[in-house]
Amino acid sequence: VQLQASGGGLVQAGGSLRLSCAASGRTSNSYGMGWFRQAPGKEREFVALIRWNTGSAYYADSVKGRFTISRDNAKITAYLQMNSLKPEDTAVYYCAARDRTYIGNPPASAMNYWGKGTLVTVSS
Repeated sequence: VQLQASGGGLVQAGGSLRLSCAASGRTSNSYGMGWFRQAPGKEREFVALIRWNTGSAYYADSVKGRFTISRDNAKITAYLQMNSLKPEDTAVYYCAARDRTYIGNPPASAMNYWGKGTLVTVSS
C-alpha cells in the first residue's frame, strides 16, 4: 500500500485546512486510514482515524470538535478537515493505514503503512 498525502500549508490561527491522503496498491484488506502528527521535539501522536467499511471515526481529545476525518471509498482517499486551527496544531502531519482491526485510538507503532508528511503551520 502506498499513501500520498497533500494539503499542508501556512494558515493563521482560527483558519482551516484540508489534508488529503490517497491510497494505492493492495488496499482491499485495509482496516482504516488515519492521521498522525509530530511537532518538533515531540513524539508522533494520533490525530484521527476512519474505518473504511463503516465510516466510524475516532479522534484525539485535542482535536475533537475541530477536525473531521472522512473518506471516499471510490477514490480510496481519506480527508482531514481542520477548522479552528491553533498554533499548537503546528506539526508535520502523516497519513497512515492499518490492515487489521484495532480497538481504540491506535499508537503510531500499530500502523502498517505510512505516507510522507505534510507540514501544517499555524501562526498566532
